[in-house]
Amino acid sequence: MTIAENLQEIKAQLPEHVTLVAVSKTKPIADLQEAYAAGQRIFGENKIQEMTEKWEQLPKDIQWHMIGHVQTNKVKFMAPYVALIHGVDSLKLLEEINKQAAKNNRIIDCLLQIHIAEEETKFGFDAGELEAILNAATFQNLKNIKVIGLMGMATFTEDKAQIQKEFQFLKSLFDQYQSVQWPNFQLQTLSMGMSGDYQLAIACGSTMVRIGSSIFGVRNYS
Repeated sequence: MTIAENLQEIKAQLPEHVTLVAVSKTKPIADLQEAYAAGQRIFGENKIQEMTEKWEQLPKDIQWHMIGHVQTNKVKFMAPYVALIHGVDSLKLLEEINKQAAKNNRIIDCLLQIHIAEEETKFGFDAGELEAILNAATFQNLKNIKVIGLMGMATFTEDKAQIQKEFQFLKSLFDQYQSVQWPNFQLQTLSMGMSGDYQLAIACGSTMVRIGSSIFGVRNYS
């Protein structure tokens, strides 16, 4: 099947309230152009340099989402254009995004990454750290970022019950903090679910899914 056909098939399965991020990391410009021609406007990349190169070459009505782990020293390269940063996992990173957003006269939307998986390798806040950040005066003073949601990645396992439990935990945190409404913190997006588990994620309340290989085929890490 072509990229366009894959996109059509996935979009037909997604409820209206669920946003599709096409994960285009490592994929050539031609593949993104094919997805763009099929109507896709939101692309997710995990390396800032690669995303910036693509941003420079592709139409400007594309929303670029940074979905990988972000190093603070690279934020300045995407600050002029990035639409949403998914994996924000420290106050230090939020402060840097805020600083670079201010330099570009922007307010940059962010998702706070919550550690829901059993693997130690995944980044993110736990529930206690999330509460501590929100209560920190430094966070409340950040005027050039807006936390619009939470994101999390489930354990890489075949155990559906385990994945479901992790997604449900993230949804419960999301519900808990939805009543908090500050200028820089208004939860509306719950980003969870990838090619292998997005249907389960949606059933658990996800409003944004990140799908790569089911659209573009297997990745080439050469």
